[in-house]
Amino acid sequence: MLDTQQYDVIVDAKEDRCPMPLLKLKMALAKMLANQTVCVYASDEASLKDIPHFLSLVGLPLVEQGESGGAYYFVTRKQES
Repeated sequence: MLDTQQYDVIVDAKEDRCPMPLLKLKMALAKMLANQTVCVYASDEASLKDIPHFLSLVGLPLVEQGESGGAYYFVTRKQES
């Protein structure tokens, strides 16, 4: 299991279907400060493609990706504007 205390924001989208995990990530990023980290949990397999693709489009790093506790997780860090 991940150490969730190392992240500034946790987005739990495990019960949500596409496109909600991605939309919840976008909403979280809009409220975050530069250099804060966010971890998104999602169970929808579409997230495996959608979230990394979105991050590459907007130029945010995919710091970590994996599977834990029956859900996928994605970690990114908000960059300075």
